Amino acid sequence: MTSQRGVTRREILIAGAAAAAGAALPSHAQTPRRGGIFRLSLGDPPHFDPHLTVQWSTLIALSFTHSRLLKHKAGPGVAPGTFAIEGDLAESWGQTSDTTYVFKLRRGVRWHAKPPVNGRELTAEDVKYTYERYLGPTNNPNRATLEEVDRVEALDRYTVRFTLKAPFAWFLEALASTTAWIVAREAVEQHGDLKRAEACIGTGPWMLERYEPNVRLSWVRHPDYFVPGLPYADGVEGAMEGDASARLARWLGGHFDFAPGLGMVVRRQDLDTVRRRKPSLQTAEFIWMIGAFAAMKLDQEPFRDVRVRRAVALATDLKEILAASPLALGQGVPTPAVPPALVEWSIPIDQLSPQGRRLYEHDPAAAARLVAEAGHAGGVKVPFETGAFGSDWMDSVQIYLRGWKSAGIDADLRVKETGAFVSSAMLGRFDRMMLGMRGGVVFPDPYLAALHLPGQRPNSSGVNDPRLTEMIRLQRRTFDAARRREIIWDIQRYLAEQVYYVYGPSARVVAAWEPHVRNFAPNLGNDYGGRLMAAWLDR
Repeated sequence: MTSQRGVTRREILIAGAAAAAGAALPSHAQTPRRGGIFRLSLGDPPHFDPHLTVQWSTLIALSFTHSRLLKHKAGPGVAPGTFAIEGDLAESWGQTSDTTYVFKLRRGVRWHAKPPVNGRELTAEDVKYTYERYLGPTNNPNRATLEEVDRVEALDRYTVRFTLKAPFAWFLEALASTTAWIVAREAVEQHGDLKRAEACIGTGPWMLERYEPNVRLSWVRHPDYFVPGLPYADGVEGAMEGDASARLARWLGGHFDFAPGLGMVVRRQDLDTVRRRKPSLQTAEFIWMIGAFAAMKLDQEPFRDVRVRRAVALATDLKEILAASPLALGQGVPTPAVPPALVEWSIPIDQLSPQGRRLYEHDPAAAARLVAEAGHAGGVKVPFETGAFGSDWMDSVQIYLRGWKSAGIDADLRVKETGAFVSSAMLGRFDRMMLGMRGGVVFPDPYLAALHLPGQRPNSSGVNDPRLTEMIRLQRRTFDAARRREIIWDIQRYLAEQVYYVYGPSARVVAAWEPHVRNFAPNLGNDYGGRLMAAWLDR
C-alpha cells in the first residue's frame, strides 16, 4: 500500500505505465493482416442508449459501433493511464475564445447502411442533434460531463460551433468521453429512444450484427468506415459468460483472445495457472481505475454527523480488502477522490492533511469512539445496499461489513440485481448507505462534479457543500494545468476530511492478450473498439 523509501508513489505509477507500454511494443515492424474475428468476454448491456445509463457495458458496446468528435489515442505506444487527444469525426478544431470552440468535420463519413439512416453522410446537424439530446429532456445521468455547453450550432454542413456557459478547461476531454457518441436522429425518432439493438446505428468501425441477451454480441466490419483500410478484423464476438471461474475456463479453452475480466484483466489468483497453459501470453500491469465506493445519505442519521462518516473510513480495512482480492492479491494503493490511475491529478495520500491521512489508517477502536461521541454509544444499525457484481465482489463486501461492525455500525445488507442497483442506488435512490463501483471515466472532472455538485444524478450521497461547489467550478475555469492540479489536490484534501464518500483501494492489475493479437495495448476506460480498431490477428 505504501511506496518504497526514496521513490514516490507517482514515480512508481508512471514507471509502471511506461513499462507496460514498452512491453507491448513490437520488436520489428509487421505488415497487418486483414480478416479474422476478435473474441472477448463482455457484460450484457441493459440497452444501447448512451444518454440513459451510466453502465459500462453499454458504453463498451457502443465503442465498436459509434464515433465521437474527439477520441483518445490507442495502440502499443500508448502507456496505460495516458490519454492524448486526437480527432475522430473532427478533422480540425480551434478555440476562438474562452467559451467558444469550432470543429471542422471529416467529409464523406457514412452512417451504417441500416434503416432508417441507410448509410447517409454524417453532417454538422447530427452533431448538433446529439448534444442537444445529451443535455435535453432525457435526464441523462452523464449530464455533468458536458453541462457547461450553452448551445451548439451547425454553421454549415461540416462546421460546428459550441458556445459554453463558462470557461471549461476539460471541454476537449469531455468530448472524447465514451458518453459522447454521436447518434442518429432518425433512429431516435423511429424507436422513441436508442435502447433497442435495432437503434444501434453509428459511424464506427463495426456494425452490430446480432444481440442475444445474456449470450453474446456480434459485430461485423463497417465497409464504409471513414479511416481507410480500418478496421483490420472482419468482426468482434463478445460472449457473456457466468462467473469468473466460467470465464476463466472459456479463456483457457481457447475461446477468448483476451483475459476475461473487465478491462481485459486476469485475476492474479489465476495468473500462474494461465501462464503455465499460455507461456507466450502478453501482459501489462498498471493501477486500475475501477474501485468500490461507499455512499452515505448526508441528510439522514447517522451520516449527517461527520464523526460517523469518519468512523466508517477508519473502520474500513483497505489492506485486508486488497489482500483478499483475487484480482490484486495485496497489490494496489489507497484511493482519494480522484482515482490513482489518473496519475497527474490524483493526490498521493501522503500529501493529504494530517487529519485526512489519519482516516486512511485502519483503527476500529478510534472509529468506535467517534460513533460513541456522535451519540451512538450502543452502536447504530443502518440499511445497506449493494449490487450482485459476482462472488469476488460479495467476498469483499463482507470485509467492509465486518470492519464497520467492529466500530458499532451494523449495516443490514440487501443485495440487488446489478442492473437494478446501477439504475437506482448508483443514482442516489437508496436508504442510508450503499457500496457501488466507479471508474471508466478517464479525466478527473466527473469524479468531482458528477459525485459532488448539487442536482447531479450520480451525486448519490446528496452532497450540497457551497465551498466545495465553488472549488469544483474554479478548477473547471482554470486553463493553466499546473494551477488546476493544485486546486484539484486541494479539493481532494478537503474531501478526505469531509468523507462524503469512502473509497476502496485501487488494485494493481494484469491485463493479458494472446500472442496472435498484434498492434494492441490495453488502457483504462471503456473504449474497447478504439483499442481494437487498428489491432490485427496473426493466425
